[in-house]
Amino acid sequence: MAKSKQKKVLGRGLSALLNNTDNDIESVIDKNTENIIGNIIDLPLENITNNPFQPRTHFNEETLKELSVSIKELGVIQPITVRKIKGNQYELVSGERRLRASKLAGLDKIPSYVRLANDQESLEMALVENIQRQDLDPIEIGLSYQRLINEIKLTQDRLSERVGKKRSTIANYMRLLKLDPIIQTGIRDQFITMGHGRALVNIEDSKLQLDLYKQIVKKGLSVRAIETLVKSLRNTKTNYTNSYSSPFIKQAAEELEIIFDSSVSVTSNNQGKGVLKIRFESQEKLQHIINKIKGD
Repeated sequence: MAKSKQKKVLGRGLSALLNNTDNDIESVIDKNTENIIGNIIDLPLENITNNPFQPRTHFNEETLKELSVSIKELGVIQPITVRKIKGNQYELVSGERRLRASKLAGLDKIPSYVRLANDQESLEMALVENIQRQDLDPIEIGLSYQRLINEIKLTQDRLSERVGKKRSTIANYMRLLKLDPIIQTGIRDQFITMGHGRALVNIEDSKLQLDLYKQIVKKGLSVRAIETLVKSLRNTKTNYTNSYSSPFIKQAAEELEIIFDSSVSVTSNNQGKGVLKIRFESQEKLQHIINKIKGD
């Protein structure tokens, strides 16, 4: 198959603007912004630095090689997104797989969409773009949600709108981050599924969590089997898990765990009255909870 010819998307005049240090742009009011921002240009790979806010930490080498073969044949179909730093230097915002695959393919340049973004906007764009990909593992997604809340300061409602997911879905991913690190690694490496993790997260005792995780891996237990096992433990050892009387109470507890970044226990009677318990491990954690309640 013959290589496709890429269209020339940038004239020499505009290219000169982009490479001129006098035309560094930091806000929408800077000169030549309208001529630079929003254009797709072929940028030298050596002029593009990686995104320090990249939420993805795992890149499958085999799929990267497959993508590089496709790029050799067809070129880069979807431009990457960058932001101009200084002179002819750019920082990647999104599209790291395409950038890596292009390097493997031996390309010198890559089509790039130039945007104006500060550090916070760059982080938000990178996180949201990666969350919407199909090949992220559940832990990476949960970490991205956590960073959007903690670093970008998005409210849960705003985050739900921004990524197009229900609040309960976001809560389920973020609760996985409460699992023992060994279990999180097991999810990332596909030894167990997210469904297993959602069941195990209801076990507060880390040793018991690990024991059940080992049983899942060793015996190949299904999600349904581990859910039944966890349910039986909840009935005999209530200190291991939260107690919910309705879907609303369960969702409320999950959202409170995100807000306070602590384990939350909720019980409720038929009249809607109940008890809310927030656990903390130190005075610093307690102060963090108090600050959250006060809105600081």
